[in-house]
Amino acid sequence: MKLTFYGAARSVTGSMHALDVGGVRVLLDCGLVQGRREEAHSRNLQLPDAVVRADACILSHAHIDHSGNLPHLVAKGYAGAIYATSGTRDLCDVMLRDSAHIQARDAEFLQRRGRESAAPLYDIADVEAAMKKLVARPYHAWFDVAPGVRVRFLEAGHVLGSAVTEIEATENGATRRICFTGDLGRRGMPILRDPEPLPNCDVAITESTYGDRVHEGVGDTEAELAAIIREQSSLNGRILIPAFSLGRTQNLIYSLYRIYSRGDAPRIPIFVDSPLSTQVTQVVAKHSESFDRETLAVLTSQGAPFKFPEVRYIESVDESKSLNHRTGAMILISASGMCESGRILHHLRHSIENPTTQILIVGFQAEHTLGRRILEGAPRVRILGDEWTVRARVRKMNAMSAHADRNDLKHYLDPILRTCGQVFVVHGEARAADSLASLLRSAGCADVRVPSRLDSFAVL
Repeated sequence: MKLTFYGAARSVTGSMHALDVGGVRVLLDCGLVQGRREEAHSRNLQLPDAVVRADACILSHAHIDHSGNLPHLVAKGYAGAIYATSGTRDLCDVMLRDSAHIQARDAEFLQRRGRESAAPLYDIADVEAAMKKLVARPYHAWFDVAPGVRVRFLEAGHVLGSAVTEIEATENGATRRICFTGDLGRRGMPILRDPEPLPNCDVAITESTYGDRVHEGVGDTEAELAAIIREQSSLNGRILIPAFSLGRTQNLIYSLYRIYSRGDAPRIPIFVDSPLSTQVTQVVAKHSESFDRETLAVLTSQGAPFKFPEVRYIESVDESKSLNHRTGAMILISASGMCESGRILHHLRHSIENPTTQILIVGFQAEHTLGRRILEGAPRVRILGDEWTVRARVRKMNAMSAHADRNDLKHYLDPILRTCGQVFVVHGEARAADSLASLLRSAGCADVRVPSRLDSFAVL
């Protein structure tokens, strides 16, 4: 029995791991690598044969860095089923189609610039083939995925449908319990239920995105956001928020609903300029079974916190373009969250040199992304092929993150550390992963590893 780490090892994107047990291979996630274009495309294109020949795939959630290479996997010949929660399945139908659309558009753009070899990883037909293999399973119910391997999903509290995967694997009469966190959420965040306690296990595979940092409180964040709205209203300036279509956008809209309901800030218009965000929000609104008690109470007593008078969802390209010529204070939420593609690039191009613009970074920015360069204070950045001077003000709000921070991770992992034989720390840049690993060792777990890509370890 062994674990092999094919992605998100000493990095945040491209989640992909494999468990070999009793002659079968179970894949955990199959995500896209994001970052430097050439390097990311090469990595995504070269799926290892061992991955393609897997017997089953377990998907933790629908974010593209965890699910985004599934259509390519199926196109390469993967023949097994893909298991996920019903929320994840519904979201993947939207997210993967959007990914195929973006790839086709980007390939067309590069071909116009002389890159004849540019081609998307997959197309809509590949997405449809992958969706036929995606099987929904409920939380808490055990199900078989391969001979000697059974699985159940527990609430991860990260985004709609996100799951901790608990695996029972039997080989030569010996059974080992393996727990894969996927991406863990935070306690007390709006909309979704909190993550469930991690089960006792022999092996844990944990994310570490914020393994070296502690977030501000959610209440503090809404107060800060309200103050920014008041400031921008007085300046007649815009608040430009690059946000992930799944999770972050819905949390932002919900927080803005609460701020406006309390009268904490002027009710300036809010534009959600991302067709994907609109579709995802519709899917999220349909899955009230995953909402926490507070959100259910709001739905019952006050109606729709995702659709109130000040919020408008933008669909057409012409409507999107018109926002760049609109004057007055406004909030503009647009994808992608790391500023690597989508309509946010056009809004940045039109606003980044305006000192009355406030760029609000509310999510993790991976290395080598445009969002990371803006966040780190680059004086000039390249957007859609041209250089622009950064004159807009840039602010970071980590408390909006849907990822567990260092304290949350310690809280979730602490009950199992003294009984868990092995812990593998993944889905974090090297500094964050090493920092969390050190914390877990000091808390009593003797065998904590931070694997590199393609590392394999025996399950003891």
